[in-house]
Amino acid sequence: MQITNTLQRIGDHGRRVLRETFDRLDKKSTLEMDVPPGRDLRNKPIIQTLRYLGVPRTIGGFDQNYLVALAYRFDVLIEIDCAVGDTIVYDTKLLQVRGSLQLPEKELWRAIHLADERTFEQDPKYPIRLLVDIAIKALSPAINDPTTAVQAIHQIEDLLRRLGRRRLDDVHAQDGQGIVRLIYPTPNWEDFLRLSFDEIRQYGAGSVQVMRRLRSALAGVAESISDHSQVAAVERYVHQLDLVISRSPLDPEDRAVASQQDRQGLGISRPHPAFKVASTSAT
Repeated sequence: MQITNTLQRIGDHGRRVLRETFDRLDKKSTLEMDVPPGRDLRNKPIIQTLRYLGVPRTIGGFDQNYLVALAYRFDVLIEIDCAVGDTIVYDTKLLQVRGSLQLPEKELWRAIHLADERTFEQDPKYPIRLLVDIAIKALSPAINDPTTAVQAIHQIEDLLRRLGRRRLDDVHAQDGQGIVRLIYPTPNWEDFLRLSFDEIRQYGAGSVQVMRRLRSALAGVAESISDHSQVAAVERYVHQLDLVISRSPLDPEDRAVASQQDRQGLGISRPHPAFKVASTSAT
């Protein structure tokens, strides 16, 4: 019961950060203002670079509104190289400025939040990372608890379904005139897929229960999204899952069972009519 509550709390943190981050980005991305002629600053020369010269720290977040206002005041474009959740070390390039005026470094640092470790703030990858860590620890030979891994997949699938309905691309934040003033990187769909399933797929290859739940999660995610490129990425991932099962130490009968979809892991086998990928693992 304790681990179930922990997984639920992590999932709740993930859902909150999705609402606070990607919902806000979706709203900003709906701005359809024409850039005034000659006001696209992305081709302007780089006139300033900000580097970090301290001990290792983690990017906790950015004050987006402050940076946009600062760039507007100096008529420049700020391009951030680091993503939220990155650990920066000595001489890491944080950002560069395009335009004709350099910005006060003190004001730039005011908008960059550093932390001693990763936090949930503005970092949708972090709750998924924690859920994956719990799953792969549960799959270690010393613990051998595939049911906990399945419970972690429940939360991961829920987060991916929500992510699949949001715009996942680098942020291009505009000022009130439609001029891009701030650019910073965010994960794309395939980044999230790899983070969510790569290690669970690798460490859970010998578990029939985990393989069945993974296939069901992928089918559910594919059913919930409409973007064709995202669906294609999920289909490629199912093919990888098939390859893992085909090369696993399971015998042919267990491989056939592992290739079925089951939301419980080992509960009720069922086809998924909205998402069928030919399996090679049972042969």
